[in-house]
Amino acid sequence: MARIISIANQKGGVGKTTTSINLSASIAAAEYKTLLIDIDPQGNSSSGIGITADKSIYEVIAGSEEAADCVQTTYIPYLDILPANINLVGAEIELVSMEKREFILQEAVQSLNEKYDYIFIDCPPSLGLLTLNSLVASNSVIIPVQCEYFALEGLGQLLNTINIVKKHFNEDLIIDGVVLTMYDSRLRIANQVVDEVKKYFGEKVFDTLISRNVRIAEAPSHSKPVLMYDAISSGAKNYISLATELIRRTQQLEQKSTDE
Repeated sequence: MARIISIANQKGGVGKTTTSINLSASIAAAEYKTLLIDIDPQGNSSSGIGITADKSIYEVIAGSEEAADCVQTTYIPYLDILPANINLVGAEIELVSMEKREFILQEAVQSLNEKYDYIFIDCPPSLGLLTLNSLVASNSVIIPVQCEYFALEGLGQLLNTINIVKKHFNEDLIIDGVVLTMYDSRLRIANQVVDEVKKYFGEKVFDTLISRNVRIAEAPSHSKPVLMYDAISSGAKNYISLATELIRRTQQLEQKSTDE
């Protein structure tokens, strides 16, 4: 049974899609069967690994295609993608009038659960119905936070949305962790943000910091995760470390669940 993880933050420019692509690729590199669902109308997770979509998550949400028929294999072993394209822009409006609109994605991905170990969902930079669907379909959430001024701005709103989802739609939803991105140890503000986020979230903060790295920035223009673009770069090492940490946390949760 797959662990389904939404990567969400309604604030743009925090490294959400970068984390979705690179964490998925790093988990796949550890030979876990991994699916990346791109539910952001910008489709950057899809283009970031060189996928163009004729059939996309939009058709799945609209009910005209089965999810399994829209999944594409990638050139990365163990990594598949359910891509997005510009058609997804209209999905928010179409979802409004649908019955059980919050559960559309959850029902759509049920058929994929047995096939994968991890399913990551790259959410849009908003708290609309697409993000709501992602949270309802997920076991947990990873929140990327950039090490810059205003980093915590809007996080209260996201946490409130997560609590609403837990209360009304998905009581088992948890926060897997907060990942700090765009970290530069030379900047005082970056270290202040790390301290603030750790004060706010405590043990939920991943130990791994994703440093500012030119290779991470360059990789999408080559349609590659940083691991495939420059495996010895600090960016690749950061995401491998994050993947290792996530796998360990997942195993601890599974062990705890078994013990109970």
